[in-house]
Amino acid sequence: MPGPSAGADSPRYLPIADHGLIGDLRSAALVGTNGTIDWYCCPRFDAPSVFASILDADRGGCFELAADVPARTKQFYFPDTNVLITRFFAEDGVGEIQDFMPVVDDSREADRHRLIRRVICVRGTLPFRARIAPRFAYGTLPHTVRKQPGQALFECSTLKLALTSTVPTEIDGQDVWSLFKLHEGEAAVFTLDRVGGDVAPRFCAVAEAERSFDATVRYWRQWLSRSRYRGRWREMVHRSALTLKLLTYVPTGAIIAAPTTSLPEQIGGERNWDYRYVWIRDAAFCVYALLRLGFTDEAEAFMNFLTDHAGLTTAQEPGPTGPLQIMYGIDGRRELPEEELPHLEGYRNSAPVRIGNEAVGQLQLDIYGALIDSLYLYDKWGKPISSAHWDSIGELVDWVCENWDQPDEGVWETRGGRKPFLYSRLMCWVAIERGIRLARHRGLPADIVRWAKARDDIYRRIMRSGWSEERRAFTQYEDSNILDASLLMMPLAKFIAPTDPKWLTTLDALGEDLVSDSLVYRYDPQASPDGLQGEEGTFSICSFWYVEALTRAGRLDEARLAFEKMLTYANHLGLYAEEIGHTGEQHGNFPQAFTHLALISAAFNLDRRLG
Repeated sequence: MPGPSAGADSPRYLPIADHGLIGDLRSAALVGTNGTIDWYCCPRFDAPSVFASILDADRGGCFELAADVPARTKQFYFPDTNVLITRFFAEDGVGEIQDFMPVVDDSREADRHRLIRRVICVRGTLPFRARIAPRFAYGTLPHTVRKQPGQALFECSTLKLALTSTVPTEIDGQDVWSLFKLHEGEAAVFTLDRVGGDVAPRFCAVAEAERSFDATVRYWRQWLSRSRYRGRWREMVHRSALTLKLLTYVPTGAIIAAPTTSLPEQIGGERNWDYRYVWIRDAAFCVYALLRLGFTDEAEAFMNFLTDHAGLTTAQEPGPTGPLQIMYGIDGRRELPEEELPHLEGYRNSAPVRIGNEAVGQLQLDIYGALIDSLYLYDKWGKPISSAHWDSIGELVDWVCENWDQPDEGVWETRGGRKPFLYSRLMCWVAIERGIRLARHRGLPADIVRWAKARDDIYRRIMRSGWSEERRAFTQYEDSNILDASLLMMPLAKFIAPTDPKWLTTLDALGEDLVSDSLVYRYDPQASPDGLQGEEGTFSICSFWYVEALTRAGRLDEARLAFEKMLTYANHLGLYAEEIGHTGEQHGNFPQAFTHLALISAAFNLDRRLG
């Protein structure tokens, strides 16, 4: 007898925003509002996928679990946690799925990567259906499935997963399915464990699932209780913090840019990238946001990652783009070869699907400012930096003094050739200026005279070649008239006073050219070709930068309205993808750390100015 399948009228692809995220600080899964897990990589964020129907509804694999009758659905997080609840409202009853991944210590149980799906009928009677259809290694590896008492084993050449269930299941080809009915107060439990080596299959009874639920809720609430934030919009700030924690790879302290790959910036377009890596430019924003909220352990763990893997205390041979790469693997690896997967159609036919990221080899000079600024902030609000850190900072500042005037690919990782981007110059100024601040504050040895000369040369170059008299604004790159939202960082980085007349006219120009109902475009790809086809949506991090720039300029009513409008573009759970399309839909990888970092910073500074 064939297993159940989704109704013929069900959409092949949910909107990107119609998902919630669960995880165990090593891997993560996206759960749709229809109850389907359609993205899950195991055993870690950057591993090949087990479920990837969000990238190919037919070949990607999924874990369907839903009411087997017409039903309305609603989804929310159990308060102050990353436990996700999906509710089904049908004619004869109400049911819910509680999805979570227990967070455990570094013992062998951490390698289990247990995914628990607890189904409860809370009112009346409801029939449910389940279909567990893994497709290993992005759907490239065949697998076997076999029944054992109380469980089914899915096995391919690289991974073995054990499915246990408190309701009967049947095998249908490569998949396992179940049809069952629950009466009010009854529950069923499905668990999916990675097994092998020291990790043996283990049945999960209803009572054990309840204990795991309670322990997981307790973990997240205890973690969030460390937040010092008491200002406005606390629920959104805390949801952003919980999301950032979910994007943390605990074994190394890495924080990934997003848990997904190839979710498109434009439906049907080619702007599809793999974000399951660590970007150096996120460093300063991560440390700032985490320390501002009081999460010193996470900030320290991320600094340890940078220390261990970005060469902050160990000499590394400079590569073709200098001593730093723009990104690293979550384990610190430096090679991230980019590959296309032509057998996957892509989200709503948005091909190609890519894994790896070729931008790892780009020259992006802004990362030096981001990294040294993060060390400066950590020394200021966290722990004093070590002598070994200082030696590395000195070497990096020396390198920046020699190389700041090179053209590069820029902050947006364009593939249209190198240019003298203003943001890169700005962040080179930040690198040197923060180095000087640290040296003077701590009395550390440094060639202050040389550093100060380079810093001042950059400042004069920006003010001379980065300013357009015609536009009355600073520009994307030297001697041009093109605007770029990255310029919003100029007052945030303390390069220019937020009320300087040149900055205020720049802010007005950005508002006229790149802002649409509080939403901010990065740049105009027609005016500044980036080597790619098509258009993109507004960039959510830039929208929060805009809020902060307005705040610092004293335009508090505008800032608050822009912030409140941005909150209406979040999904039903308070999550943001990378971009927002013309009709408010979310595009790009989801959820994106950078956006949530910028939300925290904008909320913190706006709340403080509002008093």
